[in-house]
Amino acid sequence: MKRDLMVMFDLDGTLWDSAQPVAESWNEVFRRRAPELPQLTAEDVHRVMGMTMKEISLKLQPDMEAERRDSVFDECCRYEVEYLYSHPGELYPGLEETLQALREEGYTLSIVSNCQRGYVEAFLRGSGLGAYFADYEEWERTGRPKGENIRLVMERNGFERAVYVGDTGKDEEAARVAGIPFIHAAYGFGKTERPEAVIREIRELPGVLRGMDNKKHD
Repeated sequence: MKRDLMVMFDLDGTLWDSAQPVAESWNEVFRRRAPELPQLTAEDVHRVMGMTMKEISLKLQPDMEAERRDSVFDECCRYEVEYLYSHPGELYPGLEETLQALREEGYTLSIVSNCQRGYVEAFLRGSGLGAYFADYEEWERTGRPKGENIRLVMERNGFERAVYVGDTGKDEEAARVAGIPFIHAAYGFGKTERPEAVIREIRELPGVLRGMDNKKHD
């Protein structure tokens, strides 16, 4: 039986950790285009996950001349997607079995991420999990904030009810803007303030959703 609730996911820090291959791809671009820049580590990338690429470039290189910075990080943006097709990020343990369980329970799944065009597709193909997701949206594809993209995906799929699963305060804020409950993926990269629920690993999600549904019907 199809449920009337869409389960929406952030990507980085929620479904996978792509920090290591992302750092590798950016470092290749730095070596070609800006050899004076220090090489990045996965930890450096973790600190900027969840930001748009424009925000990331300003955070990492605030003193770099703006036109050159934009050019270098635009290339990072494009090459990263290409690189991830053959060097996918690390999926969180139990992800596919959890997605399968959610589908069997009748939930419709989607992804909304503050990423560049093509990044979600790289995840779906590189991970082999594309069949589980009905829709997705990316910041660069619409130019809209994440909260607006959440509503966009809900509306075009005909859902009035949804929950958003993410790992950062920005994710929580986006869920509030969209007017839907937020579930904190506490195994990810960030902290949040007032989530409706918390999961310590992705496998906990089906049980948490059932609990939220039961509470709704009490």
